[in-house]
Amino acid sequence: LSSRAVCQKDQVAADASDCYLTFHKLTLHLQGDKEPGWLKQLFTDFISFTLKLVLKSEVCNEINFLAQVLASFVHDLAADFVQDEDISVDISLASVPLIKANYLESHHKGLVLYKNYSDAFSNSVFSPSLLTESRMLYFWLSEHILSSLASAAFLDKRLVLTIRGEKLQALFEAEDTEVQRKAVQMIFQGTSYNDSVAKVWSLAQPQISLQPEGTVVKSMVAVEVSIFPPGEQPLMVLYMEKEITVTIQAAYAEKKLILHPLDSRIQFKVFKCTADPSGNDPSIRNFLQTMISVVGIPEVISRIEPALTSLMNSKGLHLFEIINPEIITRKGYIIVQLDFSFPNHLLLDFLEKRL
Repeated sequence: LSSRAVCQKDQVAADASDCYLTFHKLTLHLQGDKEPGWLKQLFTDFISFTLKLVLKSEVCNEINFLAQVLASFVHDLAADFVQDEDISVDISLASVPLIKANYLESHHKGLVLYKNYSDAFSNSVFSPSLLTESRMLYFWLSEHILSSLASAAFLDKRLVLTIRGEKLQALFEAEDTEVQRKAVQMIFQGTSYNDSVAKVWSLAQPQISLQPEGTVVKSMVAVEVSIFPPGEQPLMVLYMEKEITVTIQAAYAEKKLILHPLDSRIQFKVFKCTADPSGNDPSIRNFLQTMISVVGIPEVISRIEPALTSLMNSKGLHLFEIINPEIITRKGYIIVQLDFSFPNHLLLDFLEKRL
């Protein structure tokens, strides 16, 4: 049996039309006669030949049908995985698949689509020759795709975080020092954390670049802290805009995405605080800069981890047994390589819907 992959309707499809079967031994006996005369032998040879043709046709047709079903299943699964509400990724083929002895290599457009927004096609600097053949599955993604996804998330107003109560207290009281207590008293003016709220959001589309040390994210971020004193009008006590650059390393283990922040750089652009109207007191700003880098950035990332894990699991990733996954960043692209076991019930559900 042989099969090949073809480009069909902008997706990879399997083609087993050149299927062939070899019968090592197929012998028919007429009425159990193992040594028939020449007339009986001619008749049984004709029946054998006809049966071989029929079996070949039927078996190859079924194989071709199943190959098409599997190709459609994989494509539909992938298309659903890269779509969430109004944000999707066009994974149609960018070129004809390359079929080699041990693997199939396909290049997909990876165009991010969001309402009226669509990014421009940009080729990756990645070369498939950099891959080994020791793993079952490889993905490579360009930084252009990740930046476009970040832009779509920004336009969809997803890059907003609200912190209150115990989370807010843990953020501002990570270090029990005199400087910390003084700064907190000045900022919150004695108001309870339960009557306070901090809002963090991105002011512009984040810029993402992929480097050997990790994924570098540069973003202009705003932070607003408001208090709600009992019986009084809400009061904004702190507002700041800052440019944050942080390097993140990603991993996947125990069916969870793990994001580890490395070095970060913070540069204040706007700083307004009711406790320091003139902005001449450096103690509050220094405290906030330390708090943001040591506690704030890890806190934001710790919120992103379960959100992305939940999103991937909603697409069925947790149903796969991912074996020894590796996420490797290089300049301009990222490689994900892994082995996996297939959840058979997903395919059975797909077949029931198709048949």
